[in-house]
Amino acid sequence: MPTPQTIRKSPYEGQKLALATKHGKERAIARPMRCAAGLEIVLPADLDTDALGTFTGEVPREGKPLDVCVKKARLGMAATGLPLGLANEGSFGPHPFLPFVPSNLEIMAFVDDARGFIVHEMLFSEKTNYAQREVCGFGELGDWLQTASFPSHGLIVRPKSGRPGMAVEKGIVTVERLRAAIERATYHSEEAAALVETDMRAHFNPTRMTLIRRLAFKLARRLASRCPDCGAPGWGMTGQSAGLPCEECEAPTEMIHWEILTCTACAHRETRPRSDGLRKAPAGRCGSCNP
Repeated sequence: MPTPQTIRKSPYEGQKLALATKHGKERAIARPMRCAAGLEIVLPADLDTDALGTFTGEVPREGKPLDVCVKKARLGMAATGLPLGLANEGSFGPHPFLPFVPSNLEIMAFVDDARGFIVHEMLFSEKTNYAQREVCGFGELGDWLQTASFPSHGLIVRPKSGRPGMAVEKGIVTVERLRAAIERATYHSEEAAALVETDMRAHFNPTRMTLIRRLAFKLARRLASRCPDCGAPGWGMTGQSAGLPCEECEAPTEMIHWEILTCTACAHRETRPRSDGLRKAPAGRCGSCNP
């Protein structure tokens, strides 16, 4: 067992990190960053991250989620004058293989201008309340409210169609406000219909906040990991390669076989078997056994 003298501290121990958020994500991110990487969160005052895009579409998001995430982190760095920045982006939609199952993909990017690198981590989950419903009145929602985890999770209401600039009502967490919002939306809609959807902003979505916390721990542990060759922080998995052998015929499959780990500072690179311990692919995933 290592002694206290042999345990290596995180290379970021005691440093400050600008977190770009206006939706309370510090509640999920501050503790993982402090406990796993030694970083202390600093919140920029009055930072409008919605300028880079909103879930409800008033401001369209331009570019890939990772690019937006890095831009957001740099907004926080510029506002605080810190060389370290962090931001998170979430996206929601049908599962890539199960079209009727909703999914949530979270990306978190860390920018270190002092050392000159950017690292990011991702988490994908089918555990989300992401959903929409078109109604003509409150009574049509029925059991859908339970599916949407209302009222512990917020809702958004808008007219199905209406005059340009018609306000979208967000952060709805009471029956009274929801009923009134639907009445207003149907009144201003050409079809007398309202679109009710889950509010996926983190401060109105505890399910999403839980996933963000898991992702923050994942990234923080990577930031505390040093390259085995040069000792630089941020050592971790940056790629994967397929070819896991079939359990029956040993032929390579499309399942992941190897994980590729690289350094943020030097050319050191390692290839290791997948970390979950799976060493054979089910025959059902084999193109030879199950063409």
